[in-house]
Amino acid sequence: MRFTFSVIYSLLIIALGVCSVIAWKSRKAIGRSVTQLEGSLIPPVMGNLLIVGSDNRKIALAGSYIYFIGMDLVMYALVYFTARYCKLRGPRHRIPNAVYVILALDVLQLMLNPLFGHAFVLERISVDRFDYYRLIPLAGQVFHRAAVYGVFLAVVLIYIVMVVRTPRIYSERYFIILLSMILFGLWQTFYIFSRTPIDRSMIGFAMFGLLIFYFSLYYRPLRLLDRMLSDIVSDLSEALYLFDPNGKCLWANEKGCELAGVKDENYDTVTAALTELFGDPSENTEARRLQRIIGTGGDVQYYTLEENRVIDSSGQLSGTYLRIQDVTEAQQKLKRDLYDATHDSLTGLYTREFLYQRITELLRVHPEISYYIVFIDVKNFKVVNDIFGVEFGDHALQCIADWLRDIVTERCCYGRLIGDTFGLCIPESEFDHEKLEELLSVFKIRSERAEYHLLIHMGVYPADLMDADVPVMFDRAHLSLLTIQDEYHVHIAYYNNEIREKLLWNQLISAQLSDAIESCQLCPYLQPIADSSGRIVGAEALARWNHPEHGFLSPGTFIPVFEQNGMVVEVDKHMWRSVCEILARWQRQNRDLFISVNISPKDFYFIDVVSEIGRLVREYGVEPARLRIEITETVMMNDAEKRMEMLKQFRELGFVVEMDDFGSGYSSLNMLKDMPVDVLKIDMKFLGKTGDAEKARTIVKNIITLSKELGITALTEGVETQLQYEALSEMGCKLFQGYYFAKPMPVYEFERFAGITD
Repeated sequence: MRFTFSVIYSLLIIALGVCSVIAWKSRKAIGRSVTQLEGSLIPPVMGNLLIVGSDNRKIALAGSYIYFIGMDLVMYALVYFTARYCKLRGPRHRIPNAVYVILALDVLQLMLNPLFGHAFVLERISVDRFDYYRLIPLAGQVFHRAAVYGVFLAVVLIYIVMVVRTPRIYSERYFIILLSMILFGLWQTFYIFSRTPIDRSMIGFAMFGLLIFYFSLYYRPLRLLDRMLSDIVSDLSEALYLFDPNGKCLWANEKGCELAGVKDENYDTVTAALTELFGDPSENTEARRLQRIIGTGGDVQYYTLEENRVIDSSGQLSGTYLRIQDVTEAQQKLKRDLYDATHDSLTGLYTREFLYQRITELLRVHPEISYYIVFIDVKNFKVVNDIFGVEFGDHALQCIADWLRDIVTERCCYGRLIGDTFGLCIPESEFDHEKLEELLSVFKIRSERAEYHLLIHMGVYPADLMDADVPVMFDRAHLSLLTIQDEYHVHIAYYNNEIREKLLWNQLISAQLSDAIESCQLCPYLQPIADSSGRIVGAEALARWNHPEHGFLSPGTFIPVFEQNGMVVEVDKHMWRSVCEILARWQRQNRDLFISVNISPKDFYFIDVVSEIGRLVREYGVEPARLRIEITETVMMNDAEKRMEMLKQFRELGFVVEMDDFGSGYSSLNMLKDMPVDVLKIDMKFLGKTGDAEKARTIVKNIITLSKELGITALTEGVETQLQYEALSEMGCKLFQGYYFAKPMPVYEFERFAGITD
């Protein structure tokens, strides 16, 4: 018996070792954990081999330690394997760390047994005239069995849960492992209570390892898979037919029978029925995938037919199978998606991108026809939304779309560009200017609750595909509307050479700005600012451009361009630096004069104005109070809270803050009480529109009084006569600026005018 079990255990150890090596080389993700489990099963079997195979007490004792500690390793590896085999993830499903702690403590207390003798001792017995050593368990052994069996039962519960919750096709692999664990666990329990000298359950443990190896790496539930595949094929939404090498139908699934009208599994009629529906497939011998359309109009159906040949291992034709798929819904969805991608969801017109594409094709196909590109803009659409609501606004856009459909022919192409703008490409011969002007002058939108006249403008550009692409042509048509933006009786504008020249001019000066700054063509002119005694106390810096080709440029010819394209930031930065250079020179000459510099609204969007100007005064050593910061009231209209914070930062740094154009906006008085400004600039021009001079005088006087009571210095600009100057002085105004004193002048002239130089 001793020899027999020694041989069995040795063979099992070899088998487990081979499985461990194979699992290690496996490319499957589970391979490493299988290797670990297979390897952990070797020590318990090895320990029992030493116990059974030797009658030496020391060898048997060593085998016992290897056996018991090996069982802890088995439990650790089993837990690790189970976590991966069952794909346990997330905090609720993760193996608790306490399991590993318990196993580690058990190993420790077993290793201390030689010192304390608390776990077990061996007693010598004789069986069949052979000496064996049997275990006498003590307290430590009880802890060992509790730890091992506790972990073992926890793993068993995991597999029970997996068997219950997993679909049948997958639960089979969990069930086999669960059943083997229960059987081998009971076998081990029997050994413990039987107190036999030979632990035969080790055979079960080794067999369990071999089962794990097989089910983890090689097992496939073929019977269930076959059944499942059969059910899948039968329930496919596609029609499926199997044919023998001679073309006779052998079988069809439920959908195939329904399509071919098969009854009582009489497959002889399949070929004729399919030929009647889809034609003779032999006419397309080269194509193995065909498209077929059946029906017309709303009843049209789309099918795809795909034939595949089945070749056996000897290269002979075993038969064919035919898949017929009803793709009607997919084709209809494709058409809907294509329509949605090319048509505006609200109006049903072409989208901007698709309109550009269609117009490009139209101009290319019909080069002999002269077309107009028309940009259509609803000027007062925001008012419509604000007054009548978004629903009425959407109704208005739909009415415009319907109006376009009514007034154009099939030779036109039109769509919605974006928001309240539309695009139209129309033959020049069909564009009736007078009729369209008449229609636009009385264009009204009506609904059950409201009626409103829409102001619609049309910008027209003669299409020329050789000149520019379609988006550029629409941009030019849009630009033509600038000529009628304030004319409510004119609705149609044409792009002309004047607009073109303006565009070219804008491009020219924009391209030359960097050189103009570098060569000082762009420089500050100073307009004097006087006090109530007529003494020059400072100046306002104004940008002027002395162009080498076009001579002296008025600010109106370049400042609006740069404000529109954002390049005004570069102009302002150059002006700030130039003014700092001037102030630094005056400061060295002990001249007590200040200069006001303008800050454009665009500056706040592109740069940190406070940091930029603060850096310049530090670089040139200028006292901040000499460089006055001048902002317009319109700067405060957007994000007023943030703008006020910036002005506070300027004042904290020592700058004097001026508000220009006071009275040009509707919220000046409302904001003035909170606005951190030191100087209020009052423009006389906005009062010049009234015919009542006494009212104008009263308004100016009250503004000056108000600023004085608020602790703000009043500066009146636009003073042109001595009479105005004297009257403003009597009202309490402290500072003055205007042509009465001087026009803006170069720096060297200002210095002579102010008496800075001889």
